[in-house]
Amino acid sequence: MIKKIALPDLRFRSPFAKFSLLTLGAMLVLLIGGILIRPIGAANACSGWPLCGVGFSLPGNFWEWIQVAHRLTVGLVGVLMLILLLRAWRSQRTQTAILVATTATAALYLLQMMLGALKVTRQFPFYLVALHAATAVAVWGALLLQVYFVGRAARSGQDEQLEAEQAVQRVNLGRDFLALTKPIVVALLLVTTYAGMVIGAKAWPSGVMTFWVLLGGFLAAGGSGAINQYIDRYDDTKMQRTQQRPLPAGRLTSGEGLAFGVVMTLTSFYLMAAFVNLLAALLSLAGIIYYVFLYSIWLKKATVQNIVIGGGAGAIPPLVGWAAATGSLNIPALFLFVVVFMWTPPHFWALAIVRSKDYARAGVPMLPVVRGEKETRTKIFIYTIVLVVLTLLLPFFGLGGSIYLVLAGLLGIWLLHSAWKVWKQGGNKLAWKMYRYSSMYLAFLFIALMVDALN
Repeated sequence: MIKKIALPDLRFRSPFAKFSLLTLGAMLVLLIGGILIRPIGAANACSGWPLCGVGFSLPGNFWEWIQVAHRLTVGLVGVLMLILLLRAWRSQRTQTAILVATTATAALYLLQMMLGALKVTRQFPFYLVALHAATAVAVWGALLLQVYFVGRAARSGQDEQLEAEQAVQRVNLGRDFLALTKPIVVALLLVTTYAGMVIGAKAWPSGVMTFWVLLGGFLAAGGSGAINQYIDRYDDTKMQRTQQRPLPAGRLTSGEGLAFGVVMTLTSFYLMAAFVNLLAALLSLAGIIYYVFLYSIWLKKATVQNIVIGGGAGAIPPLVGWAAATGSLNIPALFLFVVVFMWTPPHFWALAIVRSKDYARAGVPMLPVVRGEKETRTKIFIYTIVLVVLTLLLPFFGLGGSIYLVLAGLLGIWLLHSAWKVWKQGGNKLAWKMYRYSSMYLAFLFIALMVDALN
């Protein structure tokens, strides 16, 4: 007897649901058109953008008209994607799966359009050709998933209208979205990224290169921070330090937080790949995966060594900068990674001492929660000694000279004194100072390496 396969109950009742189907239909037409123009020889008929000749001159033959018609269809679908995106952010804020799928679909489509334009106007490396093709598949898959989620939700127009009216009443959205990116953390990461560029090239990077690397770095780190806040949204309600973040405080929905993080991280990879180089893009992507999946989802609540192992995520930005400036990595570049990796545990353990009750309530096994404050203070001092010794050995591995050595020594004394006071005297006040001082220490250390590299 043949078993019947139960099909999912999909209903498309609302205006947004019907518009999703319209967009899917337009995308199907575009996909079929893109497949057909290759066999008939029109795929490479145009060498200009957006039309075929220089500027906006009209096509000169039948094949060029076919290619222009295809591009106009691409533009039309792009407009539909933008409208779908805007409507989702108005009427689907509480529907996490729908909002994330819609945002990812629109972002991937627009990024593919960007790659398509670049492919026509400049020499295209092979990896971007492959990325352009892979993105087309990803867009189609994401849009099918989006339509499925919309159909499963089976929302009414009244539901969506009510949600849209509530969205209009909100204020300070820009500030809340900025807070999702953890801007203070991102600023420190961008310092190490830029320093990696200068140290690697031993020269000031160009303004254009600096713009794309720092923009991509901001999007990668900020997007990862937003996804991290989505993952931690329930734990954040239990911690005094994080209760007023946008998601636990209810100023933004979970879907908005996750969708915002997803679009930032996707965009960061494409911009790095298109305007910097593949190695920098892959390193940046590795940092995102490390922080989101390895640290936030797995390590943070699994082991007392969470911040020790997880510190590798924050140690990747200087490698991104180095790879952006030089197109490669070498042994000295890896020492920049090791410096940040060793700096991370004492920095965050100092914060964990101050917020140990918060971490205990949230069930996060930070060192002072599991092993106690005394052992944490001892390890802060030991790790700080190792960190300072490591920074003083960098000149033996091709990083820094006499200027750096003097500055690193002075900075090391300052940090060691702070760590020694935490070890000997204890208390939240000294631990908080250690946390703040260690942030400044890392920034100044990388600036010292930059100064030395330019001399």
